[in-house]
Amino acid sequence: MRADLLLDAVEGLDEALAAVDGFDAVLVGGLLRPRPAQAGGLSGLADAVAGTPLASRVAEAAEKASSGGGDEGHFVALAAARTALLGSVHDALVARVDEVTGRPVADPWAAGPDSGEERAGNLLVAARGWLCDLARTGWQGIDHELVGGAAPVVSAMLPDPALRRLATLLDGFAAELAACCPGASLERVPVRRWADLWARALLLTLPGAASGPAVSEVSGRLLPLGVDVQEHATAVQAQVHAVFEPADGGVSRLVRASVSAPKPDTVVGAGLWQVLRPHMSLLAAVGEGRAVDIDAMPLTAEGDLLWDDSRARAGEPADVFTTARVALPAAAAFAVSPLDRHPVRIAVPVLVGGYGVEGDVAEGYGAERDGVEDARDVAGGVVLDVAGRRLRVDTDRVPAAGPLTPQAVASSGACLGLLRWDAGEFLLQPLAVERTVRKKPVAVHAGAWAGGTSDKAGARAEKAATDAVVVLRERAGKLLRK
Repeated sequence: MRADLLLDAVEGLDEALAAVDGFDAVLVGGLLRPRPAQAGGLSGLADAVAGTPLASRVAEAAEKASSGGGDEGHFVALAAARTALLGSVHDALVARVDEVTGRPVADPWAAGPDSGEERAGNLLVAARGWLCDLARTGWQGIDHELVGGAAPVVSAMLPDPALRRLATLLDGFAAELAACCPGASLERVPVRRWADLWARALLLTLPGAASGPAVSEVSGRLLPLGVDVQEHATAVQAQVHAVFEPADGGVSRLVRASVSAPKPDTVVGAGLWQVLRPHMSLLAAVGEGRAVDIDAMPLTAEGDLLWDDSRARAGEPADVFTTARVALPAAAAFAVSPLDRHPVRIAVPVLVGGYGVEGDVAEGYGAERDGVEDARDVAGGVVLDVAGRRLRVDTDRVPAAGPLTPQAVASSGACLGLLRWDAGEFLLQPLAVERTVRKKPVAVHAGAWAGGTSDKAGARAEKAATDAVVVLRERAGKLLRK
């Protein structure tokens, strides 16, 4: 891995992000009565796309919005320009990652055939109107009445599967805004996040924008690399990153398979596997260290497997570090659809080895109880010295639902993880590490408990979660019987 390239400047990156930040600041105060400073943010966005097909539309939109006369078409043009800039940042960073890893470059995105359907156009218009009202008011001007205007639109959209993607986004966005009302009293505004949600939702209201990527069926062998666990108070998702080897001998590809489930907020840690495990046999294969043979499994044009247990069976043992050393370097990624091109989406599996470790271990850290490290924090974080370059480890993303800890990373000699980009730098999210224990190499995986475990700490957490789930089910059953 060419770690030296990770810290080299990417040409034009800072300028593109500055234009995005300038526009995002405009949305804080709103576009109903723009102030002079907001006009600068709008003109900066227009200047940034001056050499593109969007130039004339965005220039007109910026001029109209600066005078307070912007309409829905103008706001859509501004959202498109912002999305295009972040897409260019995404592409530049992915190109840099391709240089770093030396892997095959993804094929360009090929748009699928247009279905020609314009379904529920009135609902899309209503959603667009609400989002434009948000832009006029600004985040500091939101109140419960304005935010509540999304509720009837969401309710009408949810029954239609074709609109559910947008409905879910609007519902979550409105709930987040409602929790922060009134906007005038906010001490800190999540400027980039709300602008991301606003722009994405606005573009999804355009006919055809919410259609999913093309899907084909594939057969072959799946070699898991690791599990990325994403937890919310009422939901959890496990996303398995893997190398797919087609049965026809074609090029190996990097793919993902995800499973999500609702959960009560009392189920945390290793208990998360209890709500996820029944939905995907792949999790058992990850926990057992096995490959999976798949037959006619649906695969999207972006590399997401639409998992179906009936089309999969457990294969032979497959060590993830062997997969990372042998199969990963030749695996090509899939292209990313235009609306999904955003720096936050970057999550590229990489294997890092031969590094030193910076960062002090907190006093008492690594104390073991029943053979398991009890603490989970490293003072000052963990930084890997890779060929003289510093690569920070994103220990905040290490899930509590497995035996992998920051301490294990700090004492490791090889790390398989996801290369991400956040706050202006590349970070490494660990999925598994190799460390030496009693002179023998031992692998520690974030998803080691996915299929069940005999580990004492994992077993205790599972039992506690089982007790909580049983109680909740009994209470739910009593309420339903009433």
